[in-house]
Amino acid sequence: MEYLVLGFFTGLSLILAIGAQNIFVIEQGLKKQHIFLVCLICSVSDLILIFLGIFLFHYFVQYFNSTIELIFNILLIIFLIYFIYSKIKSYNLRVNFNNEITDISKFDIFLKTLGFTYLNPHVYSDTVFFLGNFSKNLILNQKIYFGIGASIASFLFFFFIGYLSKYLSKYAQSKKNWKIINIFIICFMSLLTIYIILETIN
Repeated sequence: MEYLVLGFFTGLSLILAIGAQNIFVIEQGLKKQHIFLVCLICSVSDLILIFLGIFLFHYFVQYFNSTIELIFNILLIIFLIYFIYSKIKSYNLRVNFNNEITDISKFDIFLKTLGFTYLNPHVYSDTVFFLGNFSKNLILNQKIYFGIGASIASFLFFFFIGYLSKYLSKYAQSKKNWKIINIFIICFMSLLTIYIILETIN
């Protein structure tokens, strides 16, 4: 049981860092836009990657080399630039918070959520490499409890921020407030993109 608790708090400490994926989940919550689907994809993805890291850590260290990391960085940069462009383009559009937005299909949200999850190199460094490395000396039973604990942390975190954002959306209903939120998202994503570009160059 102590390894389940250890996995929970270790996973939670990693996921609490503000990143592009978390901002995306919060935005979907504010828009009341397919929140359950977004939270579920993020949570299940974390579970899969956590257990990949735990059981296949040495395999990933051998094959996940700098070239593959460079490819992921380039794909993420392209994805973020497109996302920033779409946010700027829709900056002055009115957002309806009273009902769930239906003009964006579940499939589009599904693809966008996968992009924010699997094109982010940091999700691999956190789940696959850090948690995998952290648990490499544990016995099989301990690894399973550790992975379950870390996965529970992901599920609780994503559903918490998603549905908390949905609840708080009533405070962001004015066009002025939503513009402020959009400015924050655009600025944060732009700084994150610049950081990844500099990291890739270095």
